[in-house]
Amino acid sequence: MIERYTRPAMGAVWTEENRYRKWLAVELAVCEAWARLGRIPRPALRTIREKADFSVDRIDAIERVVKHDIIAFLTSVAEKVGPESRHIHLGLTSYDVVDTALSLLIKESLEKLLVDLRAFHRLLRRQALKHRMTVCIGRTHGIHAEPVTFGFKLLVWYEEVGRHIGRLENALGTISVGRISGSVGTFIHLDPRVEVMALKKLKLRPAKVSTQVLQRDRHAEVLSALALLATSIEKFAVEIRHLQRTEVQELEEPFTKGQKGSSSMPHKKNPVRCERASGLARLVRANAGVGLENVVLWHERDISHSSAERVVFPDSFILTDFLLADIADIVANWVVHPDRMRANIDATRGLIFSQSVLLALTKKGLVREEAYQVVQRSSLKAWNEGLDFRALVAADPDVARVLGPKDIERCFSLAPYLDKIDYIFERVLHES
Repeated sequence: MIERYTRPAMGAVWTEENRYRKWLAVELAVCEAWARLGRIPRPALRTIREKADFSVDRIDAIERVVKHDIIAFLTSVAEKVGPESRHIHLGLTSYDVVDTALSLLIKESLEKLLVDLRAFHRLLRRQALKHRMTVCIGRTHGIHAEPVTFGFKLLVWYEEVGRHIGRLENALGTISVGRISGSVGTFIHLDPRVEVMALKKLKLRPAKVSTQVLQRDRHAEVLSALALLATSIEKFAVEIRHLQRTEVQELEEPFTKGQKGSSSMPHKKNPVRCERASGLARLVRANAGVGLENVVLWHERDISHSSAERVVFPDSFILTDFLLADIADIVANWVVHPDRMRANIDATRGLIFSQSVLLALTKKGLVREEAYQVVQRSSLKAWNEGLDFRALVAADPDVARVLGPKDIERCFSLAPYLDKIDYIFERVLHES
């Protein structure tokens, strides 16, 4: 089943048009609060509501002259509103508007991302259940270890994505604040009730205390959560890349009709989308570092964070959104090769059952060190000479002294490796 992700593009959130819309929303919310307190006449508020608008091109033209974006924005709005515009921006400083609006933009982006992440979480659950008993080899250090199932691998991803949902939800709570408290946060030209009323309308909480800006540990938390999510997506992509290698060939990312893998080698089907994920995740991680640097500002505010945030927030959200949509499409439409997974289990000629033999020997009374030496002797011979490990074990007199044919047969059965898969699935899915 192909899962469709039809949410509006994340890039639309970070357009100049939407940014100015958020600025205007903050200004209007403040005007309404002042009107409730009797500072702005009701007829003036009606005029402001009806006429308040802006032109992006006009703002750009004004900013080229005044070199100040908020002043350019306010001038454009005033041209639309007329004389009643004198009531707009009453008692505010620029960052009452800019920082509160930035919280709205980040909040909107996180909410969109969470919708997609929850959908991906559900997709992983379905795929994990589908392949719960699809046996494959587990690897440690890139070397065959013991059998697992492909569904078990995906269950690990499912649980990890669940943690990312929690992190993004926490980040959403952290950033869902605003500030309308004046030039250094002391309400010198504002009634604190204006902040409470305006932010309630905007569905934000007032920061309990702020300087001229919201403190940037909040923003760093958001960027760090995005970086962690992008890193897990890269982790999934790297696993797919490994499993698609010719020597492994257990899994393939989708290869669509008409697609070509190489300009020179027609046979190639390369994991290019997963490789791209590895590259893009590096950018999201780098942006998290910028977020941490932005926490350290001079006194009540400097501007060193501002220019960087105009890059890292749009880029991080757009990149993470793309990575998530792409990995979801890959997982929904990949090609799984259970027959190849089974063949790879047999590739080491029984070596993956060495621990079962070891434990069977100790259960029969051999000291662990002696049992280890016996099993390793046959293991290395099988490894180095390409021989069958089971045959070597059965022919070893030290093994034959304590293990009968049925004991040896049980050591090389896949069944025990599947015994607790249902238990693990139940523990994860029941608790989630």
